[in-house]
Amino acid sequence: MTTHELLVKAKEAKALLGAVEPQDIDRALLLMADKLEENTEAILSANALDIEAARGKISDVMIDRLMLSDERIKGMAQGIREVAALPSPLGRVLKHHERPGGLVIERVSVALGVVAIIYESRPNVTSDAAALALKSGNVCVLRCGKEAHKSAAAIVKALRAGLKEAGLNEDMVLLIEDTTRASANELMTADGYVDLLIPRGGKGLISAIVKNATVPCIQTGTGICHIYIDSAADIDMALKIVENAKCSRPSVCNAEEVLVVAEDIAEEFLPKLKALLVDNREVNPVELRLDEKAAAIIDGTPAGEDDFDTEFLDYILAVKIVKDVREAVAHINAHSTGHSEAIVTADENAAAVFTRGIDSSSVYVNASTRFTDGGEFGLGCEMGISTQKLHARGPMGLEELNTYKYIITGRGNIR
Repeated sequence: MTTHELLVKAKEAKALLGAVEPQDIDRALLLMADKLEENTEAILSANALDIEAARGKISDVMIDRLMLSDERIKGMAQGIREVAALPSPLGRVLKHHERPGGLVIERVSVALGVVAIIYESRPNVTSDAAALALKSGNVCVLRCGKEAHKSAAAIVKALRAGLKEAGLNEDMVLLIEDTTRASANELMTADGYVDLLIPRGGKGLISAIVKNATVPCIQTGTGICHIYIDSAADIDMALKIVENAKCSRPSVCNAEEVLVVAEDIAEEFLPKLKALLVDNREVNPVELRLDEKAAAIIDGTPAGEDDFDTEFLDYILAVKIVKDVREAVAHINAHSTGHSEAIVTADENAAAVFTRGIDSSSVYVNASTRFTDGGEFGLGCEMGISTQKLHARGPMGLEELNTYKYIITGRGNIR
């Protein structure tokens, strides 16, 4: 089926979804979760084919992003169930007031319509996006990269089976069959068919969509995330946070890419960091890319011109030494992508300077950046992490997939 034919189906399904009651959507979501688990074997078989085709073409950490397991599929199903358990965002009265002439004006939340998402090699995005779109009253059009297409197709087949069993139109969740640039270009310019386009992927994908889309779109994902170790930091706490932020899953957008250290603590902190992340780490030691001041304290790779502006998505960490929290804020704002930044400190004044000054969607005090996630924020799962400022910012859940309209009630009022 062509991309245009799928978009026509999405538009038709959009008209039907508007009449579905929230409790029927919740029932469909629970059935979709059940079908996902029931089809685990088929999904894993499709995923194995994707992994086999990708080996040697993408890095090991990107293979990890692509790989599914029994446990990951159970997690995907649980994410759908958590979304089903959340209150419906539809029909909420956001604002209510009465005018002197008697008109009652209400601002009410409504679905956007057709939400399309272009993503790369993370199959779990398939179920997350479908669940959030459906719960928020939207039809979901998915376009994944070729590396994950067999996995995504198997997941969508299971989700559509759940919709069918619930008595809803299967076309409320659709997967684009074409994985070439042509389908991405068609989605970017599908005026009248796509109400919102969300890219989830690397810098190149997001830049291309922002530059070329004629439909509304949201910038998501690219994460040059920083952690600043203040002179008043608890060193043991700082080491645990940095290790988690860099090493727990380096292939995701909320992983730390840059470490900024106050000069007053650097000589004590950096040798301990090197021992933890490099010397004593038998599997996947981290490559430290050091500025001149850091290189004078510990051994590592000299930082290149672009290392403080690179989303490595790997076991690589750029390290910079600064004078104090204000210099840290200036450096981070100059190099950040607006995703997530953290400070480790026992000084409340330093924390206040940092949280006021950092211009990113999520700012942490004494916690890992790895918490920037829809599930961790209590949203069930996420459609993506918005790094822009208009409409949505940070993890995008149900409310961010709604807009509003005004409902005005009168008593024969005329103007």
